[in-house]
Amino acid sequence: MKCDKGMMRLYAVTDRAWVGRLSLYEQVEATLQHGVTCVQLREKDLDEDTFFQEAVALRELCHRYSVPFLINDNVDLALRCGADGVHVGQDDMDPRQARALLGPDKIVGATAHNLPEALAAVEAGADYLGLGCVFTTSTKPDVVHLPYDTLREICHTVPIPTVAIGGVNRDNLMQLQGSGVDGVAVVSAIFAQEDPGQAAQELSGLVQQMLGGAQP
Repeated sequence: MKCDKGMMRLYAVTDRAWVGRLSLYEQVEATLQHGVTCVQLREKDLDEDTFFQEAVALRELCHRYSVPFLINDNVDLALRCGADGVHVGQDDMDPRQARALLGPDKIVGATAHNLPEALAAVEAGADYLGLGCVFTTSTKPDVVHLPYDTLREICHTVPIPTVAIGGVNRDNLMQLQGSGVDGVAVVSAIFAQEDPGQAAQELSGLVQQMLGGAQP
């Protein structure tokens, strides 16, 4: 599957911490109905069999909406479940190794916190970059903040799509306007909300404004 900028517009990263009234499957489907353009399944605590079953179900769901489905870090599982690709962080598998295992047709995304890391990921064959943390986030409190000027420098230097991640929500999203980023990746801004579908719809509208606006 070819990775393009449109996939980065509203990128949902799952977190079952807020599963309750709705199952994770129901949450994801609601977001797909309201503007999410890419889904990454992130699970740290599930056993392998349960993780696999969940991944297969969500892959089928995402494909029903023609939205790419990625797995966080676990390349073996991505291969087993037929995911469209993986996202690897700085402490995970090297993008070159992920590419060698997945083949040329899968998507490999990589995290970068500065320009050298971004350029290294591009050199290693990443298809897109997750850039952050652009704002303070409870998901990864130990990650250093990525200043706006650095975000902008990366986005205007690398030749691949970029997505801003880390604490992005409806109140601060427009601060990314003019940075050159192709979209935003969100966790709690969707999955911690009482109505994930409505949250996705509001964020989708804000992303449209952010991408269409002039540089500050």
